[in-house]
Amino acid sequence: MNRKMKFAVISMMVVAVSACASAPKEIVQQEPEPVQEQIPAPVVTVPAPVAPVEQVIVQAAPTGPAAGSADHFKYVSGEDRVYFAYNSYDLSTTARDTLRRQAQWLGNYSTSILVIGGNADERGTREYNLALGARRADSVKAFLVSQGVAPARITTVSYGKERPIDGGSNESSWALNRNAHSAVLVGGEG
Repeated sequence: MNRKMKFAVISMMVVAVSACASAPKEIVQQEPEPVQEQIPAPVVTVPAPVAPVEQVIVQAAPTGPAAGSADHFKYVSGEDRVYFAYNSYDLSTTARDTLRRQAQWLGNYSTSILVIGGNADERGTREYNLALGARRADSVKAFLVSQGVAPARITTVSYGKERPIDGGSNESSWALNRNAHSAVLVGGEG
């Protein structure tokens, strides 16, 4: 080999070794700066003014019969009839309670008048039962008058055994037919 070549090979080796022997340069990698997103400002919307809501009160439809009617009379009184024992025109405690409610209703509806029909069961003669029906109707009228109802507002009639409400011929039917019926003839607001 010739000298020049030897010298070139050695020079290259020295350069190569020296390149390996030197400390590598630190590569510093810079982190990218954070990108600041442009967040739009919140949009504030103001609602349009709303007209005040008018409160509507819904009332339930009235239940029960119309005030001042015959059905209302029966509804308030609990019964439009009072019942009697056999061969009697005396008012029971239950009958008196019913008649008190009837008198109260009549007090509230002062233009209403009443027809009280006295009834009897089928036993006995026609004449006897007409007389017993009249006594039963009069007994009811006297009690209502004692409760403050004007006598001129009450008319009585006896039907005797002619208008039974139960056509049977036994004790339960007869008990129903022994009554005085209070019928509102004319009703109106008091």
